[in-house]
Amino acid sequence: MLSIGEFSNICKVTAKTLRYYAEIGLILPNKINPENGYRYYSIDQLETMLFINRLKSYNFSLEEIKAILESKESQDEKIYLALTQKKKEIEKQVQEYEKTLDQLNNDILNLKQGKSIMSYMDSIGVQLVEVPMMYLLFIRKMVHEFDFAEEYRNCFSALFRRIADDKLTMIAPPMVLFHSAEFTPLGLDTEFAIPVKEYVTGSRDFHPGLCLKTVLYGSYSNLSSVYAKQREWAEKEGYESSNALYEVYVTDPSQVSKESELITEIYYPVKKKVSNNYTEK
Repeated sequence: MLSIGEFSNICKVTAKTLRYYAEIGLILPNKINPENGYRYYSIDQLETMLFINRLKSYNFSLEEIKAILESKESQDEKIYLALTQKKKEIEKQVQEYEKTLDQLNNDILNLKQGKSIMSYMDSIGVQLVEVPMMYLLFIRKMVHEFDFAEEYRNCFSALFRRIADDKLTMIAPPMVLFHSAEFTPLGLDTEFAIPVKEYVTGSRDFHPGLCLKTVLYGSYSNLSSVYAKQREWAEKEGYESSNALYEVYVTDPSQVSKESELITEIYYPVKKKVSNNYTEK
C-alpha cells in the first residue's frame, strides 16, 4: 500500500487533486484509516492514475475520463473511439493555431513595413455588378449559428436529390441568402438555394439586380471583413441595401482538403440612396 503522499509523488499529482478526484468518484483510495483518516492507495491504482494523466494530456475532461473508466463496454474499443475523436478535435485546433500564426506573422510583417494592422482590408475588392433574374430551388428556415454546418449539409443534400429526381438543370453553384438583419433567439432567417433553369413547384424567381460583389479566396472566417468592406464602400458611394445578402459557394467545402482552396462569392444587393435634401420656401 502507498500513502497519499507516496502515491502523489510517484504520479506527480498533488494530494489536494487526489482528494478532489475521490470526491467526484474518479479514483478512490483503496483504504482509509478510520482512526486518523489517512488515505492509502494500492500498487494496482498507479496504472489507473497514470491512465488518467495520459487522457488529461490529450485534453479529455474529467467527466469524459470518468465515463471511459465506468464504461461497461470493451474498454479498448471505448478508448479507441474516444482517442480517434479527440485526435480529430486536436487536429482542428492545430489548423486553427496554424491559421492564427500565419495571420499573426502577416500582421507583424505589415507593421515592420510601416503599414496598419488593418491594411489587409485594402486587398478586399468590391465590384458593382448587375445580376440577372434567376429561378431558385430553395429551402428557407430559421437556423441557429451553431447548427449552420449541419443545416447546410442537410438542406443542400435534399435540394440535390430533388434536382436528380426531377431531372432539373442546375445553372450556378449553391448559394445561401440571409434574410435576417441580426440573430434572434429563434436563429437566423436563412435560405439555402440552388439556381435552376426550370421553374417548378418549390422554386421561386429571384431578382438580385444591382449588387456589390466580392470574391473571397480562403477561410470563411474572413467573411466578416468582406461584409464590413462592402458596407464601407456602399456608404462612401451612396448606396443602401435592397435585398438579402447572399453567398455563392463556388467550391464545395466538403470537397477541398484545406481552407485556402475555398472560393466564395459574396453579393450585397444595393440601390442608390434617395436624397433627402429639400429646398426651403
